Amino acid sequence: MKKSAFIFLSAAILLTGCAKEFNRVYKSDNYQYKYEYAKECFAAGKYQRAITLLEGMVTMMKGSANGQECLYMLAMAEYNSKNYETAAEYFKKYYSSYPQGDYAEEAKFYVGQSLYMSTPEPRLDQSRTVAAITAFQEYLDVFPQAQKKLQAQQRLFTLQDKLVQKELHSAQLYYDLGTYFGNCNKAGESNYLACIITAQNALKDYPYSSLREKFSLLLMKSKFELAENSIEAKKLERYQDAEDECYGFLNEYPESVNATLAEKFIEKCKKITSKGGEAETNIL
Repeated sequence: MKKSAFIFLSAAILLTGCAKEFNRVYKSDNYQYKYEYAKECFAAGKYQRAITLLEGMVTMMKGSANGQECLYMLAMAEYNSKNYETAAEYFKKYYSSYPQGDYAEEAKFYVGQSLYMSTPEPRLDQSRTVAAITAFQEYLDVFPQAQKKLQAQQRLFTLQDKLVQKELHSAQLYYDLGTYFGNCNKAGESNYLACIITAQNALKDYPYSSLREKFSLLLMKSKFELAENSIEAKKLERYQDAEDECYGFLNEYPESVNATLAEKFIEKCKKITSKGGEAETNIL
């Protein structure tokens, strides 16, 4: 018990001493001394202390021998503290201030990396994901032989997958809403239409996505449901469209677990489309 109390007291004294030393450095007018102390804090992983000191010196040291190192170290301290959005802004500032600087390539990469680390889950707004993609693409354009080229490319694939997942979630949500919200003909037509448009755009924008079959399935199901819930004047045309979509799905995914569903849809569609064909023949 006495030993534990002694250790606690020793730790408290040490922390108090460190705090006093930091306050003394922080209040010092010797900027070179403050800068060297900030570097020691950074090297020791005391990033918040480094940030506190460096923030007050960045502007003052601009143009000096240590100016670019100061700004880059501040950006890295923010990044290591997981303040990713702030870090991204400092890395941008470094590159715009020192485009030929010693850390220019690293700073350009970490703009994208910082934004990458701050991207939310696919269900949420993906504006930061788009910004991260843009940043990594700029990095690869400016530094085509970059040391972190492979890592940046891998990040781009991951970020694009997140955008695809966002679109899939949106399409699935529209489909699940189905006839909910009576805001169109046959109460809910717009939800199926929205699912169709979202899925079609995703297939166009991300033709090689691993989620392609899921989009195709939603597209097929939505077109069938849209036909089922349409007014009489639009039923024939939409059943024909749904039938074509089912055949397209079977052609592209003949071994799919949903092939049976596509065949059932085709059978139901034919009951309508065949009658429509007979009616047209009789009219002629």
